[in-house]
Amino acid sequence: MTYAATAQGALDYFACRYGRSRVLFRGPRRPLDGPYVGFLGGTDTYGRFIETPFPALCEAALDIPCVNFGVINAGLDLYLNDPGALHVAERASVTVLQIMGAQNMSNRYYSVHPRRNDRFLRASDRLQDLYPEVDFTEFHFNRHMLGRLHDLSPERFSEVTGELRLAWVARMKHLLTLLRGRVLLLWISDRLPPEKPVDTIEHEPLFIHRGMIETLRPRAAGYLEMPVSDKARQRGAPGMVYNDFEASAAAELLGPIAHEETAEALVPQLRDLLG
Repeated sequence: MTYAATAQGALDYFACRYGRSRVLFRGPRRPLDGPYVGFLGGTDTYGRFIETPFPALCEAALDIPCVNFGVINAGLDLYLNDPGALHVAERASVTVLQIMGAQNMSNRYYSVHPRRNDRFLRASDRLQDLYPEVDFTEFHFNRHMLGRLHDLSPERFSEVTGELRLAWVARMKHLLTLLRGRVLLLWISDRLPPEKPVDTIEHEPLFIHRGMIETLRPRAAGYLEMPVSDKARQRGAPGMVYNDFEASAAAELLGPIAHEETAEALVPQLRDLLG
């Protein structure tokens, strides 16, 4: 059942580094001196507030180290700009790559922090010209900034999301090439991918639609959509570990049931890919 603790750090993530990467990943640290499965992605892959996230559940079933390279609020830039992380990821026998939103990466309209990709750094001249009425110095997070731009002008906002989608597809293709195609793409969300572009900031992963994913599938070894059950889609589900200050954040995330179902669906596909 869900339990909340008053002490800071209710759940120990055993943060660790791999190789020469400057990024802290979720532990416990796994061995890299033999075959292993790598898991790249954002908050769901990391398993925030989850005692046993789906990478760890896969390891228990596969009897091969499953290395969690997920990072809270990560975007594609985190991996593409970190040679150390790329080096250990490309050495994996197979990599599960969570489909992350398009908002947390630098583009022609704005720049993000190279490691904390959800942090907004600056607007380009192009974006300032598109929204001359906005003072961009008041924003610290991409989602807050994008929400304001959408509210001011959905029409102008569609120009921004169009750029984000183009940049996302290009960078995903590049990442899949670097990982040499040994990649199982994973969609994990509370909904299936929309058939057409949706320019709202209500559902993760932001701004991704099915056509974008289909463009990538020939470059990947497989694709999985999760979760599927209504029970798994419930937010703040029982079994999450958080303190009083983290309760609101925990309520927004998928719970342990989603991780269990995801692992159950991943394991047979991973077995096939591992041979």
